[in-house]
Amino acid sequence: MATKPPKGDPVQDAPQVSEPKQAAAGLPAIKHTLRIAQQQMGVRRTALTLLRVNQKDGFDCPGCAWPEPEHRHTAEFCENGAKAVAEEATLRRVTPDFFAAHSVADLATRSGYWLGQQGRLTHPMYLAEGADHYEAVPWERAFDIVAEELAALGSPDEALFYTSGRTSNEAAFLYQLFARELGTNNLPDCSNMCHESSGSALTETIGIGKGSVLLEDLYKADLIIVAGQNPGTNHPRMLSALEKAKAGGAKIITVNPLPEAGMGRFKNPQTPQGMFKGAALTDLFLQIRLGGDQALFRLLNKLILETNGATDQAFIDEHTHGYEEFAEAARTADWAGTLAATGLTQQQIEEALRMVLASERTIVCWAMGLTQHKHAVPTIREVVNFLLLRGNIGRPGAGVCPVRGHSNVQGDRTMGIFERPAPAFLDALEKEFGFAPPREHGYDVVRAIRALRDGEAKVFFAMGGNFVSASPDTEVTEAAMRRARLTVHVSTKLNRSHAVTGARALILPTLGRTERDLQAGGEQFVTVEDSMGMVHASHGRLEPASGHLLSETAIVCRLARRVLGDKSRTPWEEFENDYATIRDRIARVIPGFDDFNARVTGSAGGFALPHAPRDERRFPTATGKANFTAAPVEYPALPEGRLLLQTLRSHDQYNTTIYGLDDRYRGIKNGRRVVLVNPEDAKALGAADGSYVDLVSEWQDGVERRAPGFRVVHYPTARGCAAAYYPETNVLVPLDATADTSNTPASKSVVVRLEQSTTD
Repeated sequence: MATKPPKGDPVQDAPQVSEPKQAAAGLPAIKHTLRIAQQQMGVRRTALTLLRVNQKDGFDCPGCAWPEPEHRHTAEFCENGAKAVAEEATLRRVTPDFFAAHSVADLATRSGYWLGQQGRLTHPMYLAEGADHYEAVPWERAFDIVAEELAALGSPDEALFYTSGRTSNEAAFLYQLFARELGTNNLPDCSNMCHESSGSALTETIGIGKGSVLLEDLYKADLIIVAGQNPGTNHPRMLSALEKAKAGGAKIITVNPLPEAGMGRFKNPQTPQGMFKGAALTDLFLQIRLGGDQALFRLLNKLILETNGATDQAFIDEHTHGYEEFAEAARTADWAGTLAATGLTQQQIEEALRMVLASERTIVCWAMGLTQHKHAVPTIREVVNFLLLRGNIGRPGAGVCPVRGHSNVQGDRTMGIFERPAPAFLDALEKEFGFAPPREHGYDVVRAIRALRDGEAKVFFAMGGNFVSASPDTEVTEAAMRRARLTVHVSTKLNRSHAVTGARALILPTLGRTERDLQAGGEQFVTVEDSMGMVHASHGRLEPASGHLLSETAIVCRLARRVLGDKSRTPWEEFENDYATIRDRIARVIPGFDDFNARVTGSAGGFALPHAPRDERRFPTATGKANFTAAPVEYPALPEGRLLLQTLRSHDQYNTTIYGLDDRYRGIKNGRRVVLVNPEDAKALGAADGSYVDLVSEWQDGVERRAPGFRVVHYPTARGCAAAYYPETNVLVPLDATADTSNTPASKSVVVRLEQSTTD
């Protein structure tokens, strides 16, 4: 193995490594938060902005979708939320002069971190066919360009309308309405890449593709299982909720291939005692082998079945379907197969069983550690089986809790951002707006990339996000995007997608969550839905970064007026002027939003959407009951001399946005190209700590995919498992390596070999 860093960016490619931390947050988190915020916003702007994050009269954090508690702290934000706000409210600007100085080819050589650090976009920018540089254009010309390309299509289905989870309910509702009036259901979104497996599994088993718990349920639980999730980095405010649950007597089992500082000890920066001493969160750590979760829950289910009086038979008889078939499959689980799949010991699993049997109210939380495997959907169905056995759905303090990442990703789906819409939703749209929506299913993310690659799609329009960096199979995705006639990105800041363009390209700058949205009808607010189905308002307060910005809602309305013209009877101008009129229409189309305007502006600060399994123990499935399921147990095979790699975030990162180059809790500083490997595995593979390797993925398609120049870091991962950051490792995941049923990229179980770095 190479012993020197490869030639490249010396800041990012020569990381410094120290011992990983054993606790999260505390005083270091406060210091880091303030330093980043002041660098981006200055002292006064930092104070004015952060004190309005997640407040009832403030704006919703543009980071994660963790819900707000009823009684909110003055500083109701976490370290990574503050970083997200600072990035958006930065004083740095990307003007037309910047684009004059930097060609698209130059931008394509820059790191995602460098691009993001340049600041806020200020003007609509256009890259003409054959041009080297973006140039500023008026908004009217930008909309004309989109209209020209859409009009030239042979079918509306040659257009793709992607959505990021940052988009508000109002903008998302109008965006899908525009796409469907145009004539397509091609509405891929970031859910396709993250929690689609959760939605698929939950819709089949309990009848609704959302979690069944509210924040207060965590405080009532006896046992919380956190599986395939790292709250300390990805949802830091969840740690406060877990701390409160622990204080109320809850036990916590953590199931994860990596030990994470946040689930070890949480030093709550909002209390003096928490700041310095902190609270131990995890009672039992199950360091599972990647992809072994289905096997674990299957064996637990067998052991529950074999324990007298352990099942809630009355609940099973009254509310469930498929129990006998499930029980027959569960009884075939065996210890030897489960231990091989999970890497756990019999003693660990027996201890977990004791904790399960002692709990009357159990919640299972999970994130992408469960959703991004080939067998992700059967795994989550097995989690549902586990909860159904003891009646832990529809009971206070119990239920399923998929923890969504982006701030309004769940709300966007509720608003109709879905390539496979329900007939009832389309019927409601048709009745309200007087047009016949298309009924054929559209493209999800993976199918959208294939369509671009194969020349079946020609226009790509993204409402937020960084599609190129977020998607799998980086080289295939970038080549596919370059085949488009037109690529359009509605963005607040620069990212890699702006440098990977179609023949023509537009960057349309938009308001951020932090900024005032002043329209003809006065100052506007938007709404979002959090990870637990709570809907609340978001009021931007800062002056916009530029006088040339439009809100996402205004962009959709003006684009629709330009493209659809007199063919549309939708009052797009009215919607742009007054967002309350949009909410009135949402209330008439989408169940649960009755009296939307009144309820979202009331004293409660929002409202919970109805959830039949939680609220009534009613399960709107095809059988009318909660469905037990039986599927073969799967887990990824690991050939000799190989490792199972999971892609993950660093602590200085949110999705594809890189805030900095440190991963403080894991002991990584000034670098991102690292691979975390168990010391025993590294020894067997001859990979010394500090050596440099290429990661080469192995799939059945026989295509070699290589991520070069990663520093080996000896780290206490599960044996046979490794970890590295995305988007740098997205290149290793083939476009066709997806979860069954959900089609989500299988980014958490990548078979790799380590080779001497080829970039010396």
